[in-house]
Amino acid sequence: MQGNFDTIKLLTELFCCLLAGGLFIFIFSPSRDADSGVEKTRLLYLYERKDVVYENLRDLNFEHKAGKVTEPDCEAMRNNLEAEDARVLAEVEKLASVQA
Repeated sequence: MQGNFDTIKLLTELFCCLLAGGLFIFIFSPSRDADSGVEKTRLLYLYERKDVVYENLRDLNFEHKAGKVTEPDCEAMRNNLEAEDARVLAEVEKLASVQA
C-alpha cells in the first residue's frame, strides 16, 4: 500500500514539474509573430503624432471647460501643442512633396 502511495506521489510531482516547465517555456519564449508588424516610415509616425496632438488639444479644451485648467495654463499648453502641430504638419508637407 505504501508503495502505491509513493508511486502516485512521484508521478504527481513529475506531472507538476512538467506542467511548470511547459508554462515557463510558453510564457517566456519570444513570440513568432513579433516581426509581422508594419514597418513605420517617418511619414506614418508623423501622421500618428498629428492625431495625438489633436487629441491632446481636444482633451485640453475639455479640461479647461470643466474648470480643471486655468486660463493662463490652458493658453500656454495650447500654444505649445499648436507649435508642435505646425512642426509636424510642415515636416509632413516636406516629406509628401519629396515622395511625389
